[in-house]
Amino acid sequence: MSAVSAPPFIVAALYQFRTVPDPAALQERLLALGQEAGLCGTLIVAHEGLNGTVAGTRGGIDRLRAFLHAEGFDRLEDKESQATERPFKRFKVRLKAEIVTMGVPVEPTSQAGQYVAPQDWNALIAAPDVVVIDTRNRYEVKAGTFEGAVNPELDSFREFPAWLDAHAHELAGKRVAMFCTGGIRCEKSTSLLRARGYSDVFHLQGGILKYLEDVPEDQSRWLGECFVFDGRVTVGHGLKEGDTTMCHSCGWPLTPEERAHAQYEEGVSCQHCFDQTTATQKAAFRDRQRLYDAQAT
Repeated sequence: MSAVSAPPFIVAALYQFRTVPDPAALQERLLALGQEAGLCGTLIVAHEGLNGTVAGTRGGIDRLRAFLHAEGFDRLEDKESQATERPFKRFKVRLKAEIVTMGVPVEPTSQAGQYVAPQDWNALIAAPDVVVIDTRNRYEVKAGTFEGAVNPELDSFREFPAWLDAHAHELAGKRVAMFCTGGIRCEKSTSLLRARGYSDVFHLQGGILKYLEDVPEDQSRWLGECFVFDGRVTVGHGLKEGDTTMCHSCGWPLTPEERAHAQYEEGVSCQHCFDQTTATQKAAFRDRQRLYDAQAT
């Protein structure tokens, strides 16, 4: 008699900008709920709203959604996918000043750009008067992006306002289309552009994840895979788990070809960071990897 496979983990990426009067109190209630429901992942709570990615059973995720709806989060931007293995080690709820940190005051609830549905995105970004900007960090862009998109080479979303200042002349007279993983960073980046006088500003509703879910692969203008902040590392079309893994030394997403490189050693180095660490550091990384392997068996 064959063994019955375990049901997959449901992974929910969600956010909503909404005034939270007492973030600390909401944090406590979410921690209690997450522990009771067996969730894993991270939620970020701030006065401006809630953001995060969590995973659990079907019942656990539904219970979280019902709780958030009762708390007034009734317009959640919410995307769901699956993972065959537990994608996070534990459940955390963090208090922060912003649910996605840009460091510049903006009004995403009233001044964000125009939403563009995934099925209408291809036509927009193909237009000659449109500049397409990837608002994610450089290591995310490395895993995949839309063809023709501008890569600001960000190490942190905090760097985006300065990048905009330096490249504003390149956007003059253009329509601007922006995208990110799930949509939340574009709520703020498009709001910043509008605050600085740009009128024709658009962003991909639901982000890359919604596009990969809704747009057939044979019609797609997406190249590569989409970096996600969990144990899957990347997902592809249909939100299927990708072939990419992460270098645990530098954090870069690695393709199967890069893992075959002579400078790749699991948990120790890859071709992107091999020259950036000393022999002593690599020895410590090897000890860490041996400990991890022992715990996994």
